[in-house]
Amino acid sequence: MKKALVWIAVLFTFAGLLAGCGSSKKSSGSEDKIVIGYFPNINHVPAMVAKDQGYFEKQLGDGTKVEYKTFAEGGSFMTALKTGDIDAGLVGPGPAMNNFSTGADVKIIAGASTGGTVVLAREGVEINSLEDFQGKTFITPGVGCTHDVQYETYLEEAGITSARIGGTMKHLTGNPAQYASMLNTGKVDIAVAPEPWAAVIEQETNAEVVIGWDEVSFGETLPASVLVATGEAVKNSPEKVQKIVDAHKDAVKFIEENPEEAKAITIKDIKEVTGQELEKEVVDRAWERIGFTYEVDSETIQAFAESSYTLKFLKDKPEFSELIAKNFIQ
Repeated sequence: MKKALVWIAVLFTFAGLLAGCGSSKKSSGSEDKIVIGYFPNINHVPAMVAKDQGYFEKQLGDGTKVEYKTFAEGGSFMTALKTGDIDAGLVGPGPAMNNFSTGADVKIIAGASTGGTVVLAREGVEINSLEDFQGKTFITPGVGCTHDVQYETYLEEAGITSARIGGTMKHLTGNPAQYASMLNTGKVDIAVAPEPWAAVIEQETNAEVVIGWDEVSFGETLPASVLVATGEAVKNSPEKVQKIVDAHKDAVKFIEENPEEAKAITIKDIKEVTGQELEKEVVDRAWERIGFTYEVDSETIQAFAESSYTLKFLKDKPEFSELIAKNFIQ
């Protein structure tokens, strides 16, 4: 029963180790080099496909060496982008927005995936209406994270809020790998889980989906991952950035046209990075709740940020009109 959850715990460990290894931005001789960052999870499949198919090498030319670096969470990814340890890569919109709002040099240059946030109730907890969420204990990966904002926005529209801002819902945070045991022991009533953890929890427990990925706020339109680079690169090396985006677009198109092969690449890549193998059934279920696109919905990103402000996750009202460089995907 714990097999699928074990691989997730190992995933975090291995990805964290890889994130700490680092890579030199300097290459020997005159060879150019770029480093692409991504996370070993299903929202980052475009990077895995581009890696497997050699799309960055094809777009950038034979004289460019392409390396890849994996991360466990957005903070270390953004640090690597700021320090120049990576040139571009996939990250959640939350870290990109948060760092931009504090003055970091980051630009969203393309979308990558959408969806993947699922709300589940543990066995024995009846959720027949929105009012049934009152007084329940819910868990998300972090306070104010993408999934937390989506869930709280959905309920706030019905006048239900967390105890953090005067409501009745109790909020806990934790590693999604631990959600199943917390649900089974009754420590939490509701789990707000990103994929593939939602699919794993659903498979391993009797938890019931009570808010689907396409029902939760911003579920179908908010980017679950985005392709980012520095503003400096966008300004000073637009041709190289365009080639990076074009390679990313090739990967998204491959996923659309070859979903089964893309799933196989995903399972293979995650196994290579973490040493653990996802079950095909888990990937199939999670895949149904995720979309892949290089388009960016700027209005949704702004609306999401304003909701974060309304829910008091942000102190200042945000403005992200300068965060997205949409000219590379036109």
